[in-house]
Amino acid sequence: MLSGLGTWSCRHLARGYPWPVDPSDDLGQALAFLESDLTPETVTRAGYVTAALGAVLVAVAGAAPGLDPASVPVVALAVGLAVAHAVHSIPVWLASVRQTAALGDAPDLVGRAVLRMHIEPTAEGAAAFAAETDDGPLAASLSRHVRRASGTPETGFGSFVAAWHDAFPALRRALHLVEAAADAPAGERVRTLDRAMTAVLRGTRDRLATFAATVQGPVTAIYAFGVLLPLALVAVLPAARVAGIPVTLGALVVVYDGLLPVGLVVVSAWLFTRRPVAFPPPAVTREHPDVPDRPWRALAAGGVTLTVAVVAVPLLAPDWLVPLVAPALAAGVALSVWYRPVSTVRDHAKAVEANLVDALYLVGRRVAEGEAVEAALDHAASEVAGETGAVLTDACRRQRQLRVGVREAFLGEHGALATVPSPRARSTAALLGLAADEGAPAGRALVSMADHLEDLQALERECQHDLARVTGTLRSTATTFGPLVAGATVALADGMQLDGGTGSLTGSDPAAATAPPLATADLGLAVGAYVLVLAVVLTVLATGLQHGLDRSLLGVRVGRALPTAALVYLGAFLAAGAVV
Repeated sequence: MLSGLGTWSCRHLARGYPWPVDPSDDLGQALAFLESDLTPETVTRAGYVTAALGAVLVAVAGAAPGLDPASVPVVALAVGLAVAHAVHSIPVWLASVRQTAALGDAPDLVGRAVLRMHIEPTAEGAAAFAAETDDGPLAASLSRHVRRASGTPETGFGSFVAAWHDAFPALRRALHLVEAAADAPAGERVRTLDRAMTAVLRGTRDRLATFAATVQGPVTAIYAFGVLLPLALVAVLPAARVAGIPVTLGALVVVYDGLLPVGLVVVSAWLFTRRPVAFPPPAVTREHPDVPDRPWRALAAGGVTLTVAVVAVPLLAPDWLVPLVAPALAAGVALSVWYRPVSTVRDHAKAVEANLVDALYLVGRRVAEGEAVEAALDHAASEVAGETGAVLTDACRRQRQLRVGVREAFLGEHGALATVPSPRARSTAALLGLAADEGAPAGRALVSMADHLEDLQALERECQHDLARVTGTLRSTATTFGPLVAGATVALADGMQLDGGTGSLTGSDPAAATAPPLATADLGLAVGAYVLVLAVVLTVLATGLQHGLDRSLLGVRVGRALPTAALVYLGAFLAAGAVV
């Protein structure tokens, strides 16, 4: 997860600190989990060099405005320490976020092992199947443990759950039950496997319910101190200057466009590390055949939008809004165009998953009655609706035309699921391939698989619903409430300057009239920049809490939030200005 640029920067910065260092154990564990080429010593040295550079820059910048010379070293030292801590903490934070996303696959991983046990009750086969039918970090970890256990009496489950026990205790209990089911009698095996699924589902549900309840406090604090209070203070800035309180443009920019955004980012990062599990959407890369890797389209769309906005905005609003609204519209359109193909592929994958439960139940019931899996799939294809039915129809057609088996018809090079990035659909297809070899005894297993899959989907819906009550407020604040209040407040502050910009108010002390007012353009740009940063940060926070930090999903959501926030800010300023 560490980018190539970040790795390159760390290595080059570390050369500036040749002395011995003592990195923390957490940093070493995080880099190992991220599978990074960097050593803990390299990251520690890079942090110290970055801290020194940051302190020097702050000292130089702080001396320019004529600040108190005694305060500049203190501020520079504080910034340097904060930068060093940030550099040393970023790998730990990234590892925590990756672990959160990985644990979202725990119910699916246990489900794949359970379903494999229904068809062939061997713990070794269940472990191998659960690992090979997904490419996420949790499955990759299990795959490594399975390879190490090859040729030994172990299955790989034991060492795997030992590594993940602290992060998710319910996973250990579930997989121990899966192992125990291999030696249980046939009647007891089914109940043991059901208890395994119940354990991981209940553990996931309880952890997310607890998180949803505890996160409301920090989110309320973000709303109160990061949005409501700062926007309310904007309206009193003209009165504060008239009263003789020195409110400079520089101080306004530092607070609203510097300290507040940094504080929001820090709190957001802290919340991400507290999230127990996440259910990320299907991963879609630029290598997918339906995702064009042509950035010029996004750049062209953003450029055209920027040109139109530069021409159109001055016709409706003051010129000072152009450098605020036009780039926001252009950036939002460019992000939307760039990530739209990824979103389309992901929506198709979700549509394929939508009716998998019905498909499995129909196939399992017919197989249990003695019908071949191939024939059962053909019947189910005509009965299952939506994209799931279309995939089944495509697989049956490929099977007849190419004369291949069930697994190859779905997962082969030109199979029906070859370009569908859904681990759940692909593992289901792999189990259908196994059922084709087992025949009628696999029918009951397929029906059980349908029940377990329905439980997994219900769990995800329930958890998403619990978090939506929190994240919905964040999203509406980012795109609507925050820009609306900010635009109206700036218009109100503009209306308070009643004497042609002299800074005096009717009935105010004439001695205070010497305080020059903040120009509306300066105030509006500073507050507007804060609004746009707020739209990005809160959108990322809401999306990350609910779905995990998926880059393409964040790009789509931010691409919508930026233009919306800019236009709402512009409209609120114009509407409130007309009234005031």
